[in-house]
Formats: sequence, C-alpha cells, structure tokens
Amino acid sequence: MVPVFDYVLATEPLTNAQLEKTRWDPAIGVADSGNQFHYYRQTADNRILWGGYDAIYHYGRSIREEHYDRTETFETLARHFFETFPQLAGTKFTHRWSGIIDTSTRFCAFFGRVHRGRTAFAVGFTGLGVGASRFAADVMLDLLDGQLTERTELAMVRTKPLPFPPEPIAWLGIQVTQWAMRRHDATGRRNLWLRVLDRLGLGFDS
Repeated sequence: MVPVFDYVLATEPLTNAQLEKTRWDPAIGVADSGNQFHYYRQTADNRILWGGYDAIYHYGRSIREEHYDRTETFETLARHFFETFPQLAGTKFTHRWSGIIDTSTRFCAFFGRVHRGRTAFAVGFTGLGVGASRFAADVMLDLLDGQLTERTELAMVRTKPLPFPPEPIAWLGIQVTQWAMRRHDATGRRNLWLRVLDRLGLGFDS
C-alpha cells in the first residue's frame, strides 16, 4: 500500500434559499463519475462538504505534517465547487482538512490473517471504506471462523493485489497514472497506459 492524501472543504452554513437553488435533496450524498472524482453532501447544519479529486502521493511514501495543508489543492477544490454550483458564488469556506488514504494497486480492500490465524485484517480501501467496511467486518469474522462462505470464496478475498514497486518507480507510475486519468476524464478515451493497467488488474477498473 501507499499513503495518499485526500482533501476536503466545508462551506459556511447556507440559507434555505441558497440550498433551494441547488435543487438537491439533502438526504443524498453525491460522487461524480470522473476517475479523479469529487464527493459531496449536505450536513445537518446546512453546510456543503466538498472533497476529493486531487489525491496526492508524496515521494517516498512521505506523511510529513506539512502535507496536510496543501493550499493549491484547496484552491483547486474551491474552483471546482463554484464550477459545479455557480449559483452559490461568493460562498465562503470555513473549514478545510485532509487525511491519509490507504491505497492498494487495485483500489479496493484486500484481506488476510496473521499471528498464526488469530488476527484478521482488511486494508487498502483507497478511500472507499464507508460502505465497504461492514462487508469487510463480515469477511474477517468468516476468516477467523475458518469456514468457507460465499464471501471468503470471492476472488477479491482470496487474492492479494500486486504490491507497489519501490521508489522511484512508484512515484513515476502514480504520476503517469494520474495524468492518464485526467486525460481520460477530459477526452473520454482510455489510453494505452490505462488499458495495460486494466489488463494487469490494477486501478478502479481491475
């Protein structure tokens, strides 16, 4: 796995009139369909939480403190917010934060047991763990029981993703992949690099 930083903004509380302009059911959380996608939802106090897109990997798997506050990424997120919600122009962002995502090469969790089978693990959710963690908990209980179930027979449970290579190959590979995903989002065409990753079982389409 590698650590990837994800960044989030939250607006000031919005008025009911402002929220009505979005024509958005507050009960529905949204994620767009881009490779570098945004996710957003309304909060109980009428803010909009807006995050995603610019996931950042730092060379050498670095997780230094200064990586958490990346001004250029927050500015990118703000620009994308107003491109999505031009009717909310002038809205202020009162909160911003970031966190580390445990990223695997197939962009979803993998499973196993350690300590002579006494401990089960599920790691590598790649930021998609909110819904998947309940499933993962059931898988880990099945693994600890030592019984074959429909869950433990799934390929995603029986197999492990390819490991990330050492530096500098990991950093170069991630940069090329993010560039290719941005091009795919812009053109709708998967280039040779992404097709090779698909064939190898790497990435979201693995």
